[in-house]
Amino acid sequence: MKTYTNVKDLGNLQQAVQEALEIKKNRYAYKHIGENKTLLMVFFNSSLRTRLSTQKAGMNLGMNTMVLDINQGAWKLETERGVVMDGDKPEHILEAIPVMGAYCDVIGVRAFAQFEDKFFDYSETIINQFIKYSGKPVFSMEAATAHPLQAFADLITIEEHKKTARPKVVLTWAPHPRALPQAVPNSFADFMNEADVDFVITHPEGYELADDFVRGAKVEYNQMKAFEGADFIYAKNWAAYQDPNYGKILSTDRNWTVSERQMAVTNNAYFMHCLPVRRNMIVTDEVIESPQSIVIPEAANREISAQVVIKRLLENS
Repeated sequence: MKTYTNVKDLGNLQQAVQEALEIKKNRYAYKHIGENKTLLMVFFNSSLRTRLSTQKAGMNLGMNTMVLDINQGAWKLETERGVVMDGDKPEHILEAIPVMGAYCDVIGVRAFAQFEDKFFDYSETIINQFIKYSGKPVFSMEAATAHPLQAFADLITIEEHKKTARPKVVLTWAPHPRALPQAVPNSFADFMNEADVDFVITHPEGYELADDFVRGAKVEYNQMKAFEGADFIYAKNWAAYQDPNYGKILSTDRNWTVSERQMAVTNNAYFMHCLPVRRNMIVTDEVIESPQSIVIPEAANREISAQVVIKRLLENS
């Protein structure tokens, strides 16, 4: 594995999950792999779980870790060719990337969708520039269209908590006051479509995700119907993907907030969310504080998913 941007990069998914569970039993078994190696984490956007979990994963593998905050602790970077650089961005990313690559062995990149140009976002322009010009293995710490570290952690969490061989997993849209990227739901769908689960996506009309991620998943516009008999509920907001409303908020309907009303029709389902979560917008206090909420174990597994990915990149570099 030379890059990590989607589920296909992991190869056999069940083997990847089993590797994660083994690493979780002994997080320091492979610390020799990263000895005298350096992990560089580049953040174009803010982070809590991704920053801490990925840095901890690198440390578990014996690596030195460096963190670079673009636009805060570094020069603002221009990302497009042909621009006359007479504004507030004094350095071009095409010079910055190979310089970063010279200082490290593995690079993680976090760069959200900008919602200014759908083609720019869905071409994954920024992370692909790192892959092309850094000369080092690159993995996504959330890109414009995908968050594969989160989705891998989600799958690990489902594997640990499932009570049936093939659980019903529901991805539900929920309201939010801001326009959020489709990266988390895209990757969750990407992984669930490859996993041995009964996967359903539910959202209001107008919030359809890209076909490349939805693939053969069932889409149900009636949230209550979708929740019936579910074993896992994964709540997440996302802005519209379809043109001409790309990046827009089409609804803030609180009837879609996950509450005890919806959870009552499930099979005593576990509640999941990637965090941070807006309480009483995405989910009520009662649901996220219930014994069926596994958002904390889910977040803890971010360390494990990152460690599997970095370990594989080191092994193949």
